[in-house]
Amino acid sequence: MANVDVRLLRYFIAVAEAGHMTRAAERLGIGQPPLSQQIRVLETQLGVTLFERLPRGMALTDAGQAFLADAYEVVRKLDQAVDDVRRVAAGIKGRLSVGFTSSAALHPFVPTVIRAFRSDAPSVSLALDESSTGDLLDGLRDGHIDVAFIRQPQGNTGEITVVQVLEEAMVLAVPSAHPLALKGKAGKAAVPMTAIASEKLILYRRRAGQGLYDAIIAACHGAGFSPAIEQEAPRLLTTLSLVAAGLGVSVVPASLMRMQIEGIVYRPLAPPPRAPLCCAYREGVLAGPTARLLEHVNAAVRTIAKA
Repeated sequence: MANVDVRLLRYFIAVAEAGHMTRAAERLGIGQPPLSQQIRVLETQLGVTLFERLPRGMALTDAGQAFLADAYEVVRKLDQAVDDVRRVAAGIKGRLSVGFTSSAALHPFVPTVIRAFRSDAPSVSLALDESSTGDLLDGLRDGHIDVAFIRQPQGNTGEITVVQVLEEAMVLAVPSAHPLALKGKAGKAAVPMTAIASEKLILYRRRAGQGLYDAIIAACHGAGFSPAIEQEAPRLLTTLSLVAAGLGVSVVPASLMRMQIEGIVYRPLAPPPRAPLCCAYREGVLAGPTARLLEHVNAAVRTIAKA
């Protein structure tokens, strides 16, 4: 059957179902003589007689009856393959791998986009991966990850498109009993960056979050001091746990204020360091689930811009 034109199979099925050449031709929208000729071509290619030509119609031979089941299966599989590839191209079927840093995942923008995509394309197999900025960029380059939500990357981003989707202020996280937690009216007055010059600073490890780390260091230098880094934690939640334990203070994106961790008070900083949130993906033609997810990213950005 490998050398048989699928079009001939469709003609064969139409005649078999109609039991009549003229009615089958009408159903197919072609003339009866060309259809009759195509059925003969199919029989010649197969080397068998598929129909008995009766005075008032067409009847399947035993060979034709056996062939009909296979013809149905071939056409069904082809139609399914065509439908599948079109659904993949439209981004509603296939597989999508999305990566994110821990700080990016904690911003409501990311779960909002993922939730919208999942609702729009429930048939897409979605894989989620939390990792460091560097590992996510490597994953994008080698094809293991399709889209990543990261903070501002540093260094070489060749082959990767990085688009900033929003920017937020960073705030000071201090132990609840710390003097800086109590300063100002109701603890809401902004803390000057210079106030943390003498504090033990706990930072999210640079390899895990290059953009955040460098933004904090730059803000400290801009305020005229070099920070005393006490520890570097592998994850932001670990950073906050160390602050809650009273081991130091930290500077984190304002979106982490949603994490109501006992023993921590968040204070605004003046001037506040800025923490961008970026969407990264491989350069090239965008298609399939990747393109569909990016449509939801752009929609979310437009919603924020209107707010």
